Amino acid sequence: MEKETRQDSKDRNKRLILRTIYSQGQISRAGLARSTDLTRTTVSSIVSQLMRDGLVQETGLGISDGGKPPVILQIDEHGRHLIGLDLANSQFQGGVTDMRGNILYRYELPMRDQDGEAALALVFELVDNLVATTDQPILGIGIGTPGLIDAPNGIIRQAVNLRWRDLPLRDLLAKRYNLPVYITNDSHAAAVGEFLFGQTPRGANLVVVKAGRGISAGIVLDGRLHVGDSSIAGEIGHITMLENGELCACGNTGCLETLVSTRVLLRHAREVAWRNPASPLRSLAASPAEITNDIVYKAFHAGDPDLQAKVTEMGTHLGNAIANIVGLLNVESILVGGSLAQLGEPFMEVVRRQVFRRLNPMLPSQTVINLSSLGKDIVIKGAAALLLTNELGLV
Repeated sequence: MEKETRQDSKDRNKRLILRTIYSQGQISRAGLARSTDLTRTTVSSIVSQLMRDGLVQETGLGISDGGKPPVILQIDEHGRHLIGLDLANSQFQGGVTDMRGNILYRYELPMRDQDGEAALALVFELVDNLVATTDQPILGIGIGTPGLIDAPNGIIRQAVNLRWRDLPLRDLLAKRYNLPVYITNDSHAAAVGEFLFGQTPRGANLVVVKAGRGISAGIVLDGRLHVGDSSIAGEIGHITMLENGELCACGNTGCLETLVSTRVLLRHAREVAWRNPASPLRSLAASPAEITNDIVYKAFHAGDPDLQAKVTEMGTHLGNAIANIVGLLNVESILVGGSLAQLGEPFMEVVRRQVFRRLNPMLPSQTVINLSSLGKDIVIKGAAALLLTNELGLV
């Protein structure tokens, strides 16, 4: 083991103090010293530096305990702005957020089936527009993207739908914008976002299942994102659920993604639900080709029986997969996000029912399965949380 240098110690203490201020919301210098077990001199020195850097600000006086009222500190939410990208949908999305993950500006670009170099050009256009919207210092760029990601080196090893292979996206963006860049799988970003900005108690274990065009899971264990030995943990979309089932894009058959995805539901709507003369789809679209995901969700909530039957089938398959996750990891908090979360509680009730039907009765009954609290912005906010984690050590 290498001996910790004086600078290493200072950096570690700085991150500890910043993390404590961030998690506490408001705290005095004396409170920081008590919470961190650092000396008041060390705390005062580091706080002064953080204030000079524009990361921390004084907000007034607290309640006196008999002596001089303490000066209260908090994070300067606009001390840095963050750029978060979500490249995992049918349109590239991005947002500029503050230090608390509040989206201040968003921008979207339709994909129109572009891939390869054309898709990369869209990423540049997206970031160009986001950078131009803020005059505040930018902490960096965080990205949640589909595919197999070499997160430590910022390389997209393979993103089938985008036809990206061994794309050094981190280095390309860092050179173009002269900013720190962090890239991870979209479900991993979602898990970090829920952990930092969501409503799950800090320090808890957490699994976020992102269900949309594909299915994947982000796993937080003991407060740390679990990525696995090759940074691809959570690829549950390619677990075999049905022997001799439909051929998957990965080359195997019967994968979870062939049974549960927006593509599966949209195809069903166009091929089957439209045939029903009483289907709400007929009042929402002029032809099957004009049916979109949003129209499918509206028809489902309007009571389309064919869509409701398909959603029940999909929820059952997803419940089986989640039951396996719970049985393997014994994680009590499971959240579902992504496009299919727009199916809402009717979908979640099917998922929950199947999970508890399949769970080993010996497992704790405290397992909670809910929709993500971050909604459609989960990956954008997760990408911002990725920045805060890596640049400032806030997780």
